[in-house]
Amino acid sequence: MRRLFPVTEETAAQAPGGTTEREGARGVAGARVTDAHVAALVDREWTLTELAAAYAYPEPAPGTPRPWLRANMVSTLDGAAQHEGRSQPISSASDMRIFGTLRALADVIVVGAETVRQEGYRPARARAEFAAAREAAGQGPAAAIAVVTASLELDLSLPLFTSPLVPTLILTGAGADADRIAAAEKAGAKVVIAGEGAGVDPARAVGALAGLGHTRLLTEGGPRLLGQLIAAEVLDELCLTLSPTLTAGDAQRIAGGPPVAVPHRFELASLLEEAGFLFGRYRRS
Repeated sequence: MRRLFPVTEETAAQAPGGTTEREGARGVAGARVTDAHVAALVDREWTLTELAAAYAYPEPAPGTPRPWLRANMVSTLDGAAQHEGRSQPISSASDMRIFGTLRALADVIVVGAETVRQEGYRPARARAEFAAAREAAGQGPAAAIAVVTASLELDLSLPLFTSPLVPTLILTGAGADADRIAAAEKAGAKVVIAGEGAGVDPARAVGALAGLGHTRLLTEGGPRLLGQLIAAEVLDELCLTLSPTLTAGDAQRIAGGPPVAVPHRFELASLLEEAGFLFGRYRRS
């Protein structure tokens, strides 16, 4: 994996075998390229500690911490977010390492009910490599999963509900079926009301999670949920893996639903590359 952004002259000047000519090299801003810059450009496997540092959440401001919602999605070159209904075929080993790292950094992982059904979601697991960092940050051993659903049509016999390390959250509306709410709570899930009707209001959901102490938020979609979060203007960051594959067909994009009135502009914060996969991190401008 190599860091491509912020871009320096060394990005294009690497010699065969991953070595670079450092003498006199300067970045685009005129600053001398240091050994650390060169090390970042060499194609190598990054440690989990390095990945965690590269994807760290912003430091909270003094006072009441503001929730920060990031999305992690993968897309092919022709815009498909899935192949045959699943994201795994367009992913890679490095993509999955970043996927695991982002989960290990989060307080809670927000996911749509359809994605839970399609992807066979399981609870987040504790990772020994991140245990000390999570404890120092005041986090539990693993992120909670928060399922967004209006209907509560969920298989409560799944491990996501029967054996999570921390109780699974269900985000729904005040008009949701009372019997299904009771069944979910009986199965061990914590139901959080985040909407006046049957559906979930994205801004209210973010606020409700923050009220539970979850300020480092991660969503893994699916496309319908991500579209709702974008439309509600609550998405702060998008971590996008661009897969060097073409699928054609009619697969969904990473975000669906009605278009926003004015396109939302995000700025590139970092860009990594490995084996043709690009790992971009975009923040709200």
